[in-house]
Amino acid sequence: MATKPPAVIGVLTEPTPPTWWKAHRHQVALIAGIFLGWQLCGASSGAANPDQHGPTHPAHSVTPSATPSTTAKENHR
Repeated sequence: MATKPPAVIGVLTEPTPPTWWKAHRHQVALIAGIFLGWQLCGASSGAANPDQHGPTHPAHSVTPSATPSTTAKENHR
């Protein structure tokens, strides 16, 4: 008795190569994360150092006035 040849269930083929996005998405996410982290660190460091851009208020808020000795001399005249 002759044996039957094995039945063909399917044909093995090489899988299609991944798209550019599927192959490199982890690298894109890494670069985006590094850039966003750099931006966030740069934005928050300015708030921690208020003297970076100079004072935001005048150094002396009181207007200069005459000293008591000057007014006494003027009243004496």
